[in-house]
Amino acid sequence: MKTEHKQTETKTLEIGKTASELDNQIWKIFQDSKGKYWFGSNGKGIYYLDGKGLKLFTTIDGLVNNTIRGIQEDNNGNIYIETPEGISKFDGKQFTTLKPIKSSNNQWKLETNDLWFGYNAYDLYRYDGDSLFELKLPLQDLKKAFGIETEGVPFKGLNNTAYAVFGVNKDKGGNIWFGTATAGAFRYDGNSFLWFGEKELSTLPDGRVPGVRSMIQDKNGYFWLSNFISKYKIEPNNLQYEKIKVIENKELKYFNSGITDEDGNLWMTTYGNGVWKYDGKMLTKIEVKKGTENVLLVSIYQDKKGTIWLGTDNDGVYKQNGGKFEKFNLEK
Repeated sequence: MKTEHKQTETKTLEIGKTASELDNQIWKIFQDSKGKYWFGSNGKGIYYLDGKGLKLFTTIDGLVNNTIRGIQEDNNGNIYIETPEGISKFDGKQFTTLKPIKSSNNQWKLETNDLWFGYNAYDLYRYDGDSLFELKLPLQDLKKAFGIETEGVPFKGLNNTAYAVFGVNKDKGGNIWFGTATAGAFRYDGNSFLWFGEKELSTLPDGRVPGVRSMIQDKNGYFWLSNFISKYKIEPNNLQYEKIKVIENKELKYFNSGITDEDGNLWMTTYGNGVWKYDGKMLTKIEVKKGTENVLLVSIYQDKKGTIWLGTDNDGVYKQNGGKFEKFNLEK
């Protein structure tokens, strides 16, 4: 009986090829409900680490595109992989591509088990297990709010609109947040939208576009929207917010990804300026270096054991070890 069981186990992952190491550009990290790890690269496909070995899945195996921008899992254990070309669903045996429904009546809902996607900052999608609804954020008077004609980001393959979605996060109360290229941030509570139309969340005076990529809540209830300039407190009636200055620091202005750990501490990554931890009172820097060179950090993720991982643009994956981060290498 045991050998039969083993056969079915290997059969489930017939596709994919064995890999010996991760690519240098790993933008996304995810641990599934079985405890296995997924690593999404910036153009080489998605790696799967099951404790026994490393596999690489690409378009050859049915993945819609090899550039990975997000990894999620539903209640049935299916894995969803966001790419610039769409969303692939992996059921343990094969990949299928989800087909979006352009909904004329904009199917906005907030259900606990829905999955949300904003792939490649192109558009916004809600998946209810059956249908993938393409949604639009409510238009705002951006010129009035920001004092300039706001444009999107003319990156190749990106939707060049101010409302291009750069980040999606859920808060402790179950509300969902959307960060955009230059149209600020939105919070949706299932009935209404609260819009954060602040200048530091749009095109900056020098023309730079940081984009709102990450929206996290600290232990004091304040929301941090991809920057260290301001934090926000939502008023009890939920239709207004208060903006509070965080720090005056030339070195530190924006973070590109963040998480809140079990103790309510914030962990935030910067592209070339390390990881920052906020314990409710103080910001502390943790350097991440490859020799003397700064590691370019793209994403941060906390696994089921509480260990923090970093996805990078130039040095694979880093893993927390005590108070520091070390390069993650596969055991040979």
